[in-house]
Amino acid sequence: MSQTEAPPTAATAATAGDRLRWWTELPLILVVYAAYSMGRLLVRGDTASAVGHGLAILRAEKALHLNLEHPLNRLFTSEAWIGVPADFWYASLHYLVTPGILIWLFRSRAGHFRAARTWLMTSTLIGLIGFTLLPTCPPRLLAPGHGFVDTMAQYSSWGWWGSEASAPRGLGGMTNQYAAMPSLHVGWAVWCGVVLWRHGRTPLTRAAGIAYPLITTFVVMGTANHYLFDALAGAAVIGLGFAVSRPVLRVAGMLRNRMRGAFAPGSPGSHGYGHAPSTSPFPVASFPVASSIVSGECQTSTGERIPRQRKASAAPGGGPGARPADAGDGAPAPVG
Repeated sequence: MSQTEAPPTAATAATAGDRLRWWTELPLILVVYAAYSMGRLLVRGDTASAVGHGLAILRAEKALHLNLEHPLNRLFTSEAWIGVPADFWYASLHYLVTPGILIWLFRSRAGHFRAARTWLMTSTLIGLIGFTLLPTCPPRLLAPGHGFVDTMAQYSSWGWWGSEASAPRGLGGMTNQYAAMPSLHVGWAVWCGVVLWRHGRTPLTRAAGIAYPLITTFVVMGTANHYLFDALAGAAVIGLGFAVSRPVLRVAGMLRNRMRGAFAPGSPGSHGYGHAPSTSPFPVASFPVASSIVSGECQTSTGERIPRQRKASAAPGGGPGARPADAGDGAPAPVG
């Protein structure tokens, strides 16, 4: 090994072991998203309680003069040039921008990918808890007397969605339409915005990081899919997910290191690697291991230019500092 080539260290090995691989990351993300989607369907909740929660949110917003849904919904309903793009925004970008940013992080900002991915998945699972505890009827499913119009149903002839949420035609029954609190459309958009702002290198990227969550917030309210409080709750879930993601990363790292150690070559839990424990019924004799340093077996007497290979005697005086004769090198001792 050349002097300029440093030997591999434990830190280098750990870094190599922690290298991101798409064939492990992609299944992990798909499993979490599938669990979220299935859980979202299983926690449909009672329709009456969901409507009650939606009306309670609407009354609270009116009491605080924060009812932004009605004016926005009237604007989107009366102006097709705003309502139709808003419906496309709601039905598509949620499923395109978020995976796109994950891929961008994986390819261009790999050092930040694992933390950002864990943050997103943790927040998504927290949102699922919200759907379970507080099933909420969105504004578009309230009775017509409450003044909301479902723009997705109004402009359904423009897109692939039907009259049931943003699902493709005929698949509306596979969605939980009462999972309005919190709004993960807004939550995921906030995550995208923060990632673009923190890791983007151009002013345009950072501007997109601000615009995307803001526009998404107006879209979910104008299309009558969410209340303002749903949007605020979605942003809060992302904030909570960020706070919890660091301990989750630490625990995941500990588990990963433990599994790596269990299957490392030579470890007790590994199979086919290292040295297997002896199963012989006879005791194995232990032999001293000779030194790999040549000078450990050589002694040089005064006047010698080339060291002679000889071992020191076990007799007294046969130490490393003794004369060749004392060391028992086989030479006859001088007489007289």
